[in-house]
Amino acid sequence: MGRPSFLITIDTEGDNLWSRPRPITCANAKFLPRFQSLCESYGLKPTYLTSYEMAKCPEFQELGGEVVRRGTGEVGMHLHAWNCPPLVPLTSDDFRYQPYLVEYAEDIMWRKIDYITKSLEDAFGVKMKSHRAGRWSLNEVYARILVEKGYLVDCSVTPHVSWRRIPGDPGGSGGSDYSDFPATPYLMNLKDISRSGDSPLLEVPVTIMGEGNGIFKKIRSFCGDRSVVQRLLNRLFPRVRWLRPNGRNLRDMMAIVKQAQEENRECVEFMLHSSELMPGGSPRFRRGQDIESLYGDLEVLFRKAREAFEGATLTEYYSKFWQRRNMVEHRLSQDRGQGSR
Repeated sequence: MGRPSFLITIDTEGDNLWSRPRPITCANAKFLPRFQSLCESYGLKPTYLTSYEMAKCPEFQELGGEVVRRGTGEVGMHLHAWNCPPLVPLTSDDFRYQPYLVEYAEDIMWRKIDYITKSLEDAFGVKMKSHRAGRWSLNEVYARILVEKGYLVDCSVTPHVSWRRIPGDPGGSGGSDYSDFPATPYLMNLKDISRSGDSPLLEVPVTIMGEGNGIFKKIRSFCGDRSVVQRLLNRLFPRVRWLRPNGRNLRDMMAIVKQAQEENRECVEFMLHSSELMPGGSPRFRRGQDIESLYGDLEVLFRKAREAFEGATLTEYYSKFWQRRNMVEHRLSQDRGQGSR
């Protein structure tokens, strides 16, 4: 079955959405060819999970179309409910509060998913098969609609992480809680997306490593969430480590890749936002020198990844997942047959 997969997922969206802009601009699309070239130089294939505004952006249409034609990446779907048609106000100011899609009525959810899916398929001439929820918020209704629309892969789950304290609609209950979700790929149970099932939708969680049961976890248990000790621990020894660059975590990312190898994981999933590749496009990478430092980290990480992993898009990994699953089932069937003789 070859080597494990190194998956690159890019939330391909407007500029610095953390600042809740209006209108939303897409200048970061001009900075993506450099990233695509870097990935190709290491045999890696990004999956560009694309929002409504970027689906309409001529610069990204050109890049995404070329990537699809050459088979050097994939275009998938990424839905921000507050600016994706049909625009149905949910709060007093949706651009300010950025409500989660799961906070809308089911028929509105369906119409928004339908609209952006058709927009992307019209723009790039291919079936949409991969998806990530905007603001990481997924539920059973959302998953069922994705299956209805023919999606094969979702990558919205952030294991060990809860978004409950991050509000959307001020009258809502916050984001999704993935604290107890699986950390490795699984076929979703559409009645309980935290468990494996027999649906055709494969969940490929972002690679996030928890702190385990070490000394820092024990210390945290005796400290209040807002205590000075807790805040210091969170800064120096984070509860979780993401395979996601922040400008100062190259060592953590390299350790994650090493740990994934030691655990014989079938894949790791890296993530980044498209706007983080542009100076001033995000809070973390404000200056040109921040971007150059980011690319320096990416060079080191991708060079290391190439040693043990092979590049794949989300949909390509979906095919590998099923091939491996079918092979295992075939071997088990053979073993049972031999045991009955």
